[in-house]
Amino acid sequence: MPTILIIEDEAKMRRLLELNLGEDGFKTLSAGDAETALKLLASEPVHLVLTDLKLPGMSGLEFLQAAKRQNAALPIVVMTAFGSVETAVEAMKAGASDYVLKPFSLAEMRMVVRKELDHSRLQEENRSLREALGQKYSHPNIVARSAKMQEVLATVERVAPTNSTVLLGGESGVGKDLIARAIHEKSRRASGPFVKINSTAIPENLLESELFGYEKGAFTGAVSSKPGKFELADKGTLFLDEIGDVPAVTQVKLLRVLQEREFERLGGTRTVKVDVRLLAATNRDLRAALEQGTFREDLYYRLNVVPIDIAPLRERKEDIPDLANLFLARFAKDSGRELRGISPAAMQILLAHYWPGNVRELQNAIERACALAAGPELEARDVQLDLPRTRAGAPAERFLPEGMTLDQWEDEMIREALKKAGGNKSQAARLLGLSRNALRYRLSKIGIDDDNGE
Repeated sequence: MPTILIIEDEAKMRRLLELNLGEDGFKTLSAGDAETALKLLASEPVHLVLTDLKLPGMSGLEFLQAAKRQNAALPIVVMTAFGSVETAVEAMKAGASDYVLKPFSLAEMRMVVRKELDHSRLQEENRSLREALGQKYSHPNIVARSAKMQEVLATVERVAPTNSTVLLGGESGVGKDLIARAIHEKSRRASGPFVKINSTAIPENLLESELFGYEKGAFTGAVSSKPGKFELADKGTLFLDEIGDVPAVTQVKLLRVLQEREFERLGGTRTVKVDVRLLAATNRDLRAALEQGTFREDLYYRLNVVPIDIAPLRERKEDIPDLANLFLARFAKDSGRELRGISPAAMQILLAHYWPGNVRELQNAIERACALAAGPELEARDVQLDLPRTRAGAPAERFLPEGMTLDQWEDEMIREALKKAGGNKSQAARLLGLSRNALRYRLSKIGIDDDNGE
């Protein structure tokens, strides 16, 4: 069993933690000050540290920094008084894995210890991830031919059996909801509910009641009591999408649920206890939100236990052919049409596109092409893509849309000219100010057949 080092200057509290964790089968070491604890770390194998922040001599924060210099991967949980949350956040920045506010229940401490040991085991396994990528990971409805998506699925395999909170990051449309569902389906909670809520789809003044429920008479129109998403997800998983847009007042209640696994309904006094695993997702830079003061630091560190970043489609173009064929088969089945494949020229267009809307944009493009296709195969003329727009607020001196090369922009302009000309290549050449031969050369470069027709 793992060895836990307890650093607490109050002898009774130290002994209580020793006995309680010992009953759970853990081996414990203890110290009343940081200096003694550092000597133990140097001489004994330790898997997790519990330390008070207020210690005689060297402070808990100084101990944390020294311990991390010895072993950067060692999980350290800090204990601090209720009024010292800011100090706990400083400890998290310095490398602490989690914090517990005093006074705490022994059940809460056991839960935190198990969670951190699970996470530590996960990190240890991930050290061999690069070697393990020779094994192909798969999940229904998720295309993962690229190395980046294989890495995501490998992490899903490791984190799913734990109860750790997962923060999914990535641009809109990359498939964060599919990854969240995969984590749930591979977890020990798979037989329980999977409840999804998008914070941006609900008015700010209603989000709290949607999450935590309300009692009859809590507000005008509340004619009966209603459970919230947390209660509906009990013994299962709650997926909170767009966590970066949750208002400050709701962030406080979310923090309490993550810490204590309990809350009160809106307008109620009865405390509701739940057993819910939280998965969160965002397309925002939460670190920037921290600096701007729009997102709580303590909530961020509670959520960011296991971060999984999903790469945009333009960085994993190996997945495009499989994704396109998956969507083609789906739309052909739904429409009852016999669509058998995608021509090389059409596929070349898909591979060359920038995909600012990621997988969701690709799905829409294939659906549009299926609706327009005249034959059994999607042709280049059937693929109609939106031209990328320059991002709002981009520097005035920038000529190209964000992230596009000159060659990519030229290809998009040629396709747009063909679209406006209804496929007439001579007319498209005139729109572009090119000779017919110059257009023929550019069409051959991007894989569009020129049948010499006008």
